[in-house]
Amino acid sequence: MRAVLLAAALLAAAAGAPAASASGHFCDRERAIAAAQQSRLLQFAGFVRRELESAGDDAALVSRSGIDLSRFHLRYSHAGVSLKASGNTRWSVRQLYFACDESRPRLYDQGLAGFVLGTDDPEVGFVSIVWLPAEQSSALAREVLDNARVLRLLAQRYSANAYPFSVRYQNCNQWLLEAMAAAWGRLPDDAQLREHAQAWLAAQGYEPAVIDVGSHALMFAGQFVPFVHLDDHPLDDRYALRLRTSVPASIEAFVRARWPQARRVELCHDARRVVVRRGWEPLAEGCRPAPGDEVFALQ
Repeated sequence: MRAVLLAAALLAAAAGAPAASASGHFCDRERAIAAAQQSRLLQFAGFVRRELESAGDDAALVSRSGIDLSRFHLRYSHAGVSLKASGNTRWSVRQLYFACDESRPRLYDQGLAGFVLGTDDPEVGFVSIVWLPAEQSSALAREVLDNARVLRLLAQRYSANAYPFSVRYQNCNQWLLEAMAAAWGRLPDDAQLREHAQAWLAAQGYEPAVIDVGSHALMFAGQFVPFVHLDDHPLDDRYALRLRTSVPASIEAFVRARWPQARRVELCHDARRVVVRRGWEPLAEGCRPAPGDEVFALQ
């Protein structure tokens, strides 16, 4: 049974699920962070805030690393939109999260410090920021600050590996994508808003990430995870042991293809420093700087 739970946890991680453990506790858990680690993470959040403040935009797409997804060639699992005019604190991240006690998705405005502290690895972490062209940035900010409208984009049921062209479930990245589609496609505000958003994304050529599950055992293990589902995925994908789902990398690829003028900065930290890279070339694993990167010491 332990092997099945480990496999289920891995499948959930591949899909960008909330933190999972081999003990079978698949909901959010308190993470023990030492005082020195917390200090470094708060300093890192300050660098992220500085980047957001310097851009002069209304909104930015932000993603953070969490569970180690390197096996699936993914660095980021969770994305949201950071808003200058947030009703919470300035630059809070509006995002979907899975409310474990209620077993349903909710929307949440989280300050940058909390967003950064949500990592699973307090020693090494990454944050990606994508700035949109001014018109698209303002449109997205208006969209996600319209509470009634974005709640109509919120599914009743959560699945970490939700298929992006089905309204049966939704994950955090898919909610963000559908909000982007509603804003940029100027979609009608009716009961079929999610269907309209998904149709717009398909028409614009959006390509979700393909997760190569790799084994029947791992696919089978998904049924033991309460927020992983397969019944929304096409049969051909299930038979091929692959899952198509929305992740931060697929969101960024869509934005970059549609608006080449979009700008990106990636930040990382380890126990000693923060590294900042401007542009679309990813930072090295382990937060190793390269020529041209900005490097700042942590206290």
